[in-house]
Amino acid sequence: MRKILYVLLTVLILCSCKSQPLPQIHHEPKKEIKDPEFQVFSIVILQADIVVTEFETVIKIINPNDFAVELTSLTYELFGNGASWSKGTGKDKIQIPPMGTGQAKFIFQMNFINMNRKLLDDVIAMRSINYRLKGNAEVHPDIPRTKPFLMTYDCSGLSEVRRN
Repeated sequence: MRKILYVLLTVLILCSCKSQPLPQIHHEPKKEIKDPEFQVFSIVILQADIVVTEFETVIKIINPNDFAVELTSLTYELFGNGASWSKGTGKDKIQIPPMGTGQAKFIFQMNFINMNRKLLDDVIAMRSINYRLKGNAEVHPDIPRTKPFLMTYDCSGLSEVRRN
């Protein structure tokens, strides 16, 4: 009889214990991540020699998101008046604030001997150049638990060429 009372008492005690409720997990709604936008801000002649001219191109990067992003790698190819003009890789990390802008600067050289004649004439006359800029960028959104991603960009427009 004692055994039965012990068993009943144990069952009664176990049934009367309340367990702690499981913590509620609140999932934040997923934010839509928009790709940054790229455009050539300026093309400046830094130094002009007889055969080779050195340029600096400034690329404006627009963050259309309501959170910051960081670009950790950037490749580019720049075309002027339809001709390949320069290509390379950016080495600096670029922090872009929410709904803000950032810049990347590239220095490159143009050899007049190997250059497209129309582009050469427009550079010498300091006329605006029809550009096309394309490449890849690794984007790190400033959102917890969001992985970086690689994006491709391709933009075009008109940019003046000016002296430093």
